[in-house]
Amino acid sequence: MTTPAQAIRLLEESGCAPNVIEHCKVVASLAVEIAEKAKTAGNNVNPELVEVGAILHDLGRCRTHGIAHAVEGFKLAKNKGVEPEVAEIIKRHIGAGVSKEEAKEFGLPEDDYFPRSLEEKIVAHADNLVKGTKRITINERLKLMSKKDISEHVVQRIKNLAEEVEGLSH
Repeated sequence: MTTPAQAIRLLEESGCAPNVIEHCKVVASLAVEIAEKAKTAGNNVNPELVEVGAILHDLGRCRTHGIAHAVEGFKLAKNKGVEPEVAEIIKRHIGAGVSKEEAKEFGLPEDDYFPRSLEEKIVAHADNLVKGTKRITINERLKLMSKKDISEHVVQRIKNLAEEVEGLSH
């Protein structure tokens, strides 16, 4: 398994900006907190996988800051020999997922980008709760999205993911 230190080194060696790396560390810290609570509540979740996936979730930002960073990061991770489970976290972390139809509209390879595993869902949710290096609430994230003219079904998807992930710790 890729270690957190190796993951950070991969971000650095790939040319990710220092602010992106700091963002990834904050997301990882929050994601591990969520994973530990979920595990304590009896869910079968791997906090180590969550940590490495969260550190690497924005690996593709060394190539683009658009939505395609998820696909670029996925490809880079696979080429660097990162575990498939980690690569999937990178691919599926955008918002609360992207459908095949939406992917086509965004110019992404036509695929389903919905987070499926608990680890994928936790990282996507934690990323939604971090703006830059500052933790924000889900309501603050939704408010930011409303300013960007994001469709209601995407906003609802993010709310649903938040409820599902927050529910894991009860």
